[in-house]
Amino acid sequence: MEQVTLSKSQIIRSRVKGVVGGSIGNLVEWYDWYAYSVFALYFGGAFFPKQNETVQLLNTAGIFAIGFLMRPIGGWVMGTYADRKGRKAALTLSVLLMSAGSLIIMLVPGYKHIGIAAPIILVLARMLQGLSIGGEYGTAATYLSEIAPKKHRGFYSSFQYVTSCMGQLIALTILLVLQRFLLTKEQLGDWGWRIPFGLGAVLAVSAIYLRRSLLETESFKNEKVSLSRKGTLTELLKYKKEVLLIVGFTIGTTVAFYTFTTYIQKFLVNTAGFSKNDSTTITMIALFVFMIAHPIAGVISDRVGRKKMMIIYGVLSMVTTYPIMMALGTTHNFVTAVLLITLALIILSLCTSISAIIKAELFPANVRSLGVSFPYALAVAIFGGTAESVALGFKQAGHANYFFWYITACSVVSLIVSFSLPNMDRFSKMDEELK
Repeated sequence: MEQVTLSKSQIIRSRVKGVVGGSIGNLVEWYDWYAYSVFALYFGGAFFPKQNETVQLLNTAGIFAIGFLMRPIGGWVMGTYADRKGRKAALTLSVLLMSAGSLIIMLVPGYKHIGIAAPIILVLARMLQGLSIGGEYGTAATYLSEIAPKKHRGFYSSFQYVTSCMGQLIALTILLVLQRFLLTKEQLGDWGWRIPFGLGAVLAVSAIYLRRSLLETESFKNEKVSLSRKGTLTELLKYKKEVLLIVGFTIGTTVAFYTFTTYIQKFLVNTAGFSKNDSTTITMIALFVFMIAHPIAGVISDRVGRKKMMIIYGVLSMVTTYPIMMALGTTHNFVTAVLLITLALIILSLCTSISAIIKAELFPANVRSLGVSFPYALAVAIFGGTAESVALGFKQAGHANYFFWYITACSVVSLIVSFSLPNMDRFSKMDEELK
């Protein structure tokens, strides 16, 4: 009996370690990404002086390139690497790239010291992190899905978005602490902005340590396909329907995600009239609830089925998005704004909590990481990356509510695709590998 108990404890510890190690890079990824966004106000002057037009162009092009153009490239490169060399190797490399990018940003001198080389180095560092961002999602999603027990795959995969939210919250919290308690505005502009990137590098090193001690998944170890058929686009094209399914249901998810987690702060200020401090606080509260909602939604999906959850999400998103955005645009009440955004994010969690496992179960092990990473990154680059521009474009044209219909239309696309998803609760390519 003692041996059996010990064996169960070892299994539990191994799975917990796998969940932590498999998703910790996501936390670092989103922390690094969001840290750049929230601290750009303070370090922008160090790299992009207004009097230099060339540097200003580098600023615009660099932010766009690393944010979205690099994601499909990262999904392709890192997805291929994960399918050929293993999930553990790719997860370790991914977080190493993030660490390197953060260190470069922390250490690079400003424009007044090394001239135009400063913004060029900054852009290159962010492009390096962009490669990591593009590949991190698919590899982590694959790893978490493959280590999960069949009956708890929804719960395990939900932790990918838990750590994504946590990374954003940590970045916002560090900004608020530095602003209100530790540094003056001048100190933040001179050198204080380097602190979060140093912390990001430390977090990444911790993630590297955790990931190097991970066990490789059984699905990868048991894969008998020749190396020439692992992680190639040629092999992936054998699953055209699955690729299109991923692009389809990612459209609604990514537009809603970037609307209610990133663009919503600007919306609260520019449209609803909230102060910047209030909009940040409102977003933080809603993100915290969003984070907590994921494991709960994951557990529910293991009970009712993932396809049903996707359909429920599509219907709720379709009927609630427009009224929620309209109400947000007219309210001036802090609590009302929190409740409305929280409602939107709880509905979104029904999908984001299980999106990783749904994608992973569509592909065999030899192209699973590439299959999850590449089409997802393409959809995010095209639709998620342009969500804010579309919103601002409609607003500038005097038709802000058109964007609300745009989000709704994207949700309808996801709903239609959800009906076409196979019932993975009964049959999955992962189940074949474990027989």
